[in-house]
Amino acid sequence: MLYAVLKLLHVLSIVIWVGGMVFAGFFLRPAALQLPPPQRIPLMHAALQRFFAAVVVAVLVVFVTGGWMIGRAAKDSVQAGLPFNMPLDWTIMVVLGVLMMAIFGHIRFTLFRRLSRAVAAADWPVGGVALASIRTWVSVNLVLGLVIIATVMLMA
Repeated sequence: MLYAVLKLLHVLSIVIWVGGMVFAGFFLRPAALQLPPPQRIPLMHAALQRFFAAVVVAVLVVFVTGGWMIGRAAKDSVQAGLPFNMPLDWTIMVVLGVLMMAIFGHIRFTLFRRLSRAVAAADWPVGGVALASIRTWVSVNLVLGLVIIATVMLMA
């Protein structure tokens, strides 16, 4: 039962993270582009601030639950007298997932800080550049997230 609950939390966290990237990139940003920079950039800042707070929690949940589930599988194998060989799809998921976490750290703690400073100073050109950088890296993370999902679903 614990494994099932942790797996559910793991998947729900991925849904929030990847789904939020889809929403921001394909729905929120195009709609916000209709606004002039003094309205658009603070709107995007406020939306991203809320989203990134949720992603911080999601990343922690994904990391802890994923590590626990892998550790549990390894422990079960060893207790059965078998070597633990992590499946290829799990390996891909871990490597790309950790890469996504590192990219998110860069987005949240470097690029978003630049955006926050630009918004506080009402420096819309700098804010636009910061948003463009965030969009680029969020797009990279979205592709990685979709590759993980496709890999796991196709190799399961």
